[in-house]
Amino acid sequence: MPEDKPATRLERDSLGEVEVPAGRYYGAQTARALTLFAIGRERLPLELIHALGLLKKVAALVNLELGVLDRDRAELIARAAEEVASGALDAHFPLGVWMAGAGTPANMNVNEVVANRAIELAGGVLGSKSPVHPNDHVNLSQSTNDLFPTAMHLAAAGGVTGRLIPALSGLRQALGAKAEAWAGIVKTGRTHLMDAVPLTLGQEFSGYEAMLGEAIVRLQLVAPGLFELPIGGTAVGTGLSAPTGFAEAAVAMIARLTGLPFVRVPNRFAAQGAHDALVAVSAMLKTLAVSLYKIANDIRLLASGPRCGFGELTLPANEPGSSIMPGKVNPTQCEALAMAAVQVMGLDAAVSFAGAGGYLELNVYKPLIAYNVLTSIELLAGACDSFRRYCVEGLRPDQERIRDLLGRSLMLVTALSPRIGYDRAAAVAYKAERENTTLKEAALALGYVSEEEFDRLVDPAGMVGPDA
Repeated sequence: MPEDKPATRLERDSLGEVEVPAGRYYGAQTARALTLFAIGRERLPLELIHALGLLKKVAALVNLELGVLDRDRAELIARAAEEVASGALDAHFPLGVWMAGAGTPANMNVNEVVANRAIELAGGVLGSKSPVHPNDHVNLSQSTNDLFPTAMHLAAAGGVTGRLIPALSGLRQALGAKAEAWAGIVKTGRTHLMDAVPLTLGQEFSGYEAMLGEAIVRLQLVAPGLFELPIGGTAVGTGLSAPTGFAEAAVAMIARLTGLPFVRVPNRFAAQGAHDALVAVSAMLKTLAVSLYKIANDIRLLASGPRCGFGELTLPANEPGSSIMPGKVNPTQCEALAMAAVQVMGLDAAVSFAGAGGYLELNVYKPLIAYNVLTSIELLAGACDSFRRYCVEGLRPDQERIRDLLGRSLMLVTALSPRIGYDRAAAVAYKAERENTTLKEAALALGYVSEEEFDRLVDPAGMVGPDA
């Protein structure tokens, strides 16, 4: 019988030997971290790992260009790092979020995976650190303290520009299409959840479209902070152990490879001691979440019923709404969007505390900030896509219900105020409510206006403004 392969191998770090699963590329420091930081279920976002992989490739090529790393090792590292960046080696990154606050275990996880994969490509023995060493070669000219925040910026910038803004734009366009299509549907407005003067359904939805348009502008305003990279600052921002020109060359290569306008951060001490750019992005994500929460709940209210609520909108019947009540359609997309929004609001609170927690030359809440910001981006992007596809695009107005409610609204009496005064107009409304009659019947009974005057003044379509 063939001899069983060993389940583990021994690797060594500066503290001694550690057993590592034989089939994994990571090494001793990652194995230690798995034991020491077995906290929670949250895993580091893969977008962050992929960004670190890209940075290892860039560092190797720049180190080669600057003459501090030989070609053979540089090319091996670049090949292995490209596999990390592409997602081909995702299974070799098992670490959770709650680790050393600078992110050193995550950086070393990437260093070890790249080194061992490079060794394998060279025909060497995993764990031998020859011909590629995780610290001496893969981490050359870098520190976790500058590389991890650089990766945070890369991942967040890619998420905002490549994932969230497109999803948000799609939802905005869908709401705008409804606003245009429903421009002529006059309905009763509501303030304080009580009947108010009329507007059109198109005007109502134009407000939602505008909210998301403003959210896109806000995200675009804070995005430039993400394009500023602290790579080259090494341990405390001084650039110790990085060769002259490393930062400039690395940033230029990152911009070229990603197609995004990355630049060197003006002050690396600020960028490594604090993460204000990411805190600002998180704040804009929270603001967007607030807007989406309002939109979700408005549509949920307008679609409530269908017979015993507002019932002005008809939701697409995506799935059975109840396990016990046949024929029920629930506002499930509204609920999912609202829950995602609430989660983002909470994550932003944690980012704010973490951003304020920088001590001297280093903020040690990096993994938390990265996880919360990237999670918020993905939550909002996914929720916007889902809400657009499975709710907004299938929404339909119930025009008969809208006309019925509008015709029974007592607040149409507002149109009489300029002619008969506030107090008399209020008397008309109170009489109609008390006696369960129409506004017209009450006004005529009180003798405040003629039938012709009432019909001319109380015209819902004429009360919605010149833009209708």
